[in-house]
Amino acid sequence: MVGYAFMGAAHSQAWRTVNRVFDLPARASMVAVCGRDEAKVAAAAARLGWAEAVTDWRELIARDDIDVIDVCTPGDSHAEIAIAALEAGKHVLCEKPLANTVDEARAMVAAAAKARAAGVRSACGFNYRRVPAVSLMHNLIAAGRIGAVRHVRAVYLQDWITDPQFPLVWRLQKEKAGSGALGDIGAHIIDLTQFVTGQRITGVTGLTETFIKERPLVSDSSGLSASAGQATGEVTVDDAALFIARLDGGAVATYEASRFATGRKNALRVEVNGENGSLAFDLERLNELEFYDATRPTAEQGWSRILVTEGEHPYLGAWWPPGHIIGYEHSFTHEMRDFIEAVATGADPTPSFEDALQVQLVLDAVARSDASWVSVAT
Repeated sequence: MVGYAFMGAAHSQAWRTVNRVFDLPARASMVAVCGRDEAKVAAAAARLGWAEAVTDWRELIARDDIDVIDVCTPGDSHAEIAIAALEAGKHVLCEKPLANTVDEARAMVAAAAKARAAGVRSACGFNYRRVPAVSLMHNLIAAGRIGAVRHVRAVYLQDWITDPQFPLVWRLQKEKAGSGALGDIGAHIIDLTQFVTGQRITGVTGLTETFIKERPLVSDSSGLSASAGQATGEVTVDDAALFIARLDGGAVATYEASRFATGRKNALRVEVNGENGSLAFDLERLNELEFYDATRPTAEQGWSRILVTEGEHPYLGAWWPPGHIIGYEHSFTHEMRDFIEAVATGADPTPSFEDALQVQLVLDAVARSDASWVSVAT
């Protein structure tokens, strides 16, 4: 694994757990983790369960005892690491968004296609697909339970940078992160809505806004926490992004991603309205799915709550008895479960780099559409 902060910790927990929960055709051995700071990566290896710590990711790629490279670094290094790993014959799991630019994402797709011909697999880590309630939502829509999809509305709201004194961490710098709320959390709801509906976004118009233009420079950072110094620097990404979209199946959609929604810590909600019913998912109620069945007699219609903890629900047969809930970290365990099974059986894991490129194209279209602003006449 390359990178050991927030996503690195989440991925490590999943790699530690996956073979202890699921019966899979291969076992994951946590051989080595990589980071630039020798002391910090060594401490992370001991804490997270990795056998070794190294400071150069090229060393991992050159080793014969490593089959998979898990990329958990900022977006500016995704393309270089993933392409080199694929060319070296390593399977690659890369965090989202796939890259910082469309050109980088296209290069990664080309490398993945070439590697696939040699039996080398790759996937992008959109973990919310692996929440059981989201997978159930996908299955119900695919089975036609709500009929033709008409409306999609999705929001992902956080508030961790509302304080103007919060430091200028890498997620607030375009050269490292690619974009702000748009790519960081907006990418999640783009992928999630396309996954559950089976439709792809074909056109968008939107806007982005940066509320705090300058912030104190970082003196020390770890994951999403950091301390600041006295000097300041420019914020070069968006704080919030909103857009409307058309999907290729005829649905229309609205999206909002903000890291300035005061009081919202990690609030992701998606609702899909169809001709025969509706479904809604709220990440803060991760084990539940709301279902409105309009085919029932009028006197019996109303929103119902499905507690997604049954053994026949996606992934849950390997966990606890019905009614015993799971959490955020389980989505990553499910991600590793699907990745290992695909690699071991010679299948193509999902979402593919091609799927992730499509999300990148949507992000790029939203960013470009922000320039087309029509003023209201006075």
